[in-house]
Parts: sequence; C-alpha cells; structure tokens
Amino acid sequence: MKYVIIVVIILIIGIIAGAMILGNNSKDRSPDELVVTAGSHLSELKTGFDPLKDWGCGHANFEPLIQSTLFKTGADGNITNDLATNYSVSSDGLVWKVNIRDDVKFTDGVPLTAKDVAFTFNNVKNSADSQLDLTNLKNATAVDNNTIEFNLQHPQSTFIWDLRYLGIVPEHAYDNETYGSNPIGSGPYKFVQWDKDQQAIFELNDDYYGKKPYFKKITMLYLDEDASFASVKSGDVDVATIDITQARENVTGYNLINLPSGRAQGVSFPMLNDTGLKTEKGDKIGNNVTADPAIRKALNIGINRQKIVDEVYYGFGAVEQTGVDQRDYSNPDAKVNDSNITEAKKILDDAGWKDTNGDGIREKNGLNASFKLYYASEDQQRQALSTVVSEYAKDLGINIELVGTDWDSIYANQYNSAALYQQSSPNPYRSVYLQYHSKEVDDGYMNPNLYNNSIVDSYLDDALVSTDQSNANELWKKSAFDGNTGFGPAGDAPWLWVATSDFLYMVDDSIDMGPNSNSSGIDILRDIYDWKRVNETS
Repeated sequence: MKYVIIVVIILIIGIIAGAMILGNNSKDRSPDELVVTAGSHLSELKTGFDPLKDWGCGHANFEPLIQSTLFKTGADGNITNDLATNYSVSSDGLVWKVNIRDDVKFTDGVPLTAKDVAFTFNNVKNSADSQLDLTNLKNATAVDNNTIEFNLQHPQSTFIWDLRYLGIVPEHAYDNETYGSNPIGSGPYKFVQWDKDQQAIFELNDDYYGKKPYFKKITMLYLDEDASFASVKSGDVDVATIDITQARENVTGYNLINLPSGRAQGVSFPMLNDTGLKTEKGDKIGNNVTADPAIRKALNIGINRQKIVDEVYYGFGAVEQTGVDQRDYSNPDAKVNDSNITEAKKILDDAGWKDTNGDGIREKNGLNASFKLYYASEDQQRQALSTVVSEYAKDLGINIELVGTDWDSIYANQYNSAALYQQSSPNPYRSVYLQYHSKEVDDGYMNPNLYNNSIVDSYLDDALVSTDQSNANELWKKSAFDGNTGFGPAGDAPWLWVATSDFLYMVDDSIDMGPNSNSSGIDILRDIYDWKRVNETS
C-alpha cells in the first residue's frame, strides 16, 4: 500500500512539473504573459545569459532581452540607436566615438555609464569564450559618463555591426563565473528564473528607458522542433519555431508566419585547376571542371531558382543569386536571367564542352564534365537542394555526384570539389569580404573557392576602410559586379547561389505582431515592443 501511495505521489509531482514547464494553455494564462519556443532563442546556451560569451551575439545574433545594446537592427535592416544617441568616425577611420543616453539604469538601480560599455567591449576583446570577433579593436575607453571611444588597429567600416551585437553588462556586478546564471541588465526585460534544460522566465523591466512591451512576462521553453510543434497542437505555447514539413499542417487557433531570413544557400565551386597542389593539412586543391567559367556560368543560367523555391522550400523562401540579395548593399546588376537552358547549353558548346559519345555527359579534351558535390547529410533540406541541382546539371550534360557526409569531410574536400553551404550574416565583412577576398582563406567556409580577383580585392579593401557607410555600400556592390567583373553570376560566378529559406513560426491567432512582423527573420522577438494580444478573452 505504501508503495502504491509513493508511486501515486511521484506521478502527481511529475504531472505538476510538466505542467509548470509547458505553461498553462493560452486560454488559462494572463493575456500579458507570453510562452515561446522560438527562433535563435530556442537553443539553450550552456553559459546562460552572458553577452561576453555568446548570449545575443556571435554566429547567431538576436535581441538579448535583458541587456541593452548600443545599436539595433531596424525594420528595414539598417542600424538604429538603442543606448547610442549618435556616433562619429575620425577622418583616418581609427577612432569611433559613440555618445549614449544619460537616463539608463541597470535593474539593480545603478546607472549605466560609458565605463560599463568600455568594460564590456574590452572584456569581449580579451575573452576566449566570445563568439564576437573584436581582434581589430585596440581598446575602448570612457571619455566621460556618456561618451566612449573605440580605438581600432585598422579602419573598418563594418565595425558598426560589431557595435550592434553586444549586450552591455554592469562592471560593478559582473562575475565571469556567475553572471550567466544570474544576469543584471538594462533591457526591456529582467531575468527571473532559469531551470536548466527546461525553461527561462523574464519579466518586464519597469524602469526600461525605451518603449515598453505589452507582454509583462515571457517564458522561454527549451524544446526540440518535434516537442515544439506538439506544444502548438496542445495549445500550450503562443509562439513556436517549426520546420518546413510541419508548416504544411494547419493548426486551429494558430497562424503560420514566415519571415525572410537572408540565410542564403548555394554551391561553392573550386576556382583553381588541379595541378597537384595540397593544403598544409594534405587536402587536395583544384578541380579542372569547375575551374572552367563556362561550367559555372551555365549552371547559374540553366537552373530555375523560383521552381526550386516552390518545390524544395514549398514556397517559403526567395530566389538568391549573389548570397546577399536581401541586403542593402546587394547589386541587382550582378544577377543573370536564369531558367534559360538553351543559353546555358550554348555557353557550354562555345567553350568546347560537347557530348561526343552519346552518354549524356559532355567532354572537353578528354575530360568529362563531372564533379562531386558535398553536402551535410544531417540536413534533409540540403540533401533535397543538392539533388535538384544535380538534376538541372544532368539536363545540361553535366554529371554531379552527390556526397552526403559530415562537416569534417566537407571541409577536407571543399578545395577540390563543390560544396553546399549556407551563409546568413547581414554584416558585409562576413558575407562579402571574408567570402571573396583572396587573402581570407581558412579551413572553414571562408572563401572555400580560393577565389582570387585583384579588382574585387581592391573594391573590398576600399569598402572596408571607408569612413562613409554609403560609399562603402557602393563599393560592396561593385565587388559583386562593376560592369566587367565581380563575384556575382554576371561576373566570375564562383558560387551557384540558389535560394534563401524563410524562418517559420506558429503564432497564436490572438497575437498582433505589429507593423514590422515581416522583417524579423531569425529573431522573431526583435519586435516584441510592437506585439500585443488583441483577443484577451481567448
């Protein structure tokens, strides 16, 4: 009998705990409470909520919620002020001066000053844990309570993006070991609770200096995509991230929201011929097929990108040709008219690639138009995209052998074979400079083509050292295509960029996401200031 009672008690405790983790059904919650499993906030970070390590910045940047940043990303993708009121850059581009608000307090009541900003950036620069690369920063100094100077090693027009990412921490209350699990900030929300592997809870910061959100409490659940979608079906969450297959299923009481991502997916082509060279690691370099511009251009012109978006992405995406089509520094002149199989075949014919033996594969000087395409086997969407690209290639007389494998194998073969990659940074330093400058070659996915164009290098160098953002953007555009050359498909075509895939969410139909709901992408909570619940009786 005692055993039965103990079992019953354990079951009851488990049920209660499960209910606490999932939250109440939206009909039972207070209208100003929000439960989410969404976007870049979905993945739980081992270091907690510490911007000096990886919360809110680095590879996937997002609204840190509990900390302020100097700048934010506006609805149009441009930079807007947060803590900052204005900034200036010295004529030599080496000193950035930023003025900040004088009415900001941390949630412990202590004013936020320029010393806290300098402390934050200097610590990230010297941290081995941070994902944010500040190697070009010499130091940050507080000129007075409301002015910070950032001293750079070299001019860097894209430094404004680094100033956007980083949440500011309090110098007086920061501890490297404990801050992540008990953070103090000055953002729109304050930290309340973190149940590791389960949830985090945030409540409205009543002393927040900016526009206060409608929602007074946010519960963030750490669930995988299957559990996240199950919580939608049970009505236990207000917002949930989902995958493409789940997006095709209607759920009563929820709206499907697809937001542009800017995460471009495409195929990298080795640009060098195979002359027997190898990397220091012993990886082979060069591919005699993809080194021929006719092969690269024919594929860029011959595929039907819109059809791929419709069939592979089920319409939840956009055509992509340069890798940065959705950015304000994109160049439409760098694009080509695709879906033109006739023109693509003519390019190959004129370059001497012809099928002389009738096996369906073109040859040139005894070399078959055949190469391998490596992709991450863990990703079904990448597998589908690789398959479709190979089918288009086959129609052109080009044979692509698909190799689904792990990332180590992809990196080891990226200099001798095609590889399917994705890049999503809005920062032109990462999305353009590191991708296409001849000196920026590493053993990851920076310039995997070994692309080398001195004219493009010149545009990239000038853009990076420019002290004027508008001028820098024009130079980024020219690097894609200046009328004669560039990294776009109208130029050298080192890539076959195909599409961007949207971020997909299920959102409770009682929530009005405001006017900027179509621009948030990976960070759906970026516009939390504009959200409200319009049907409070639901």
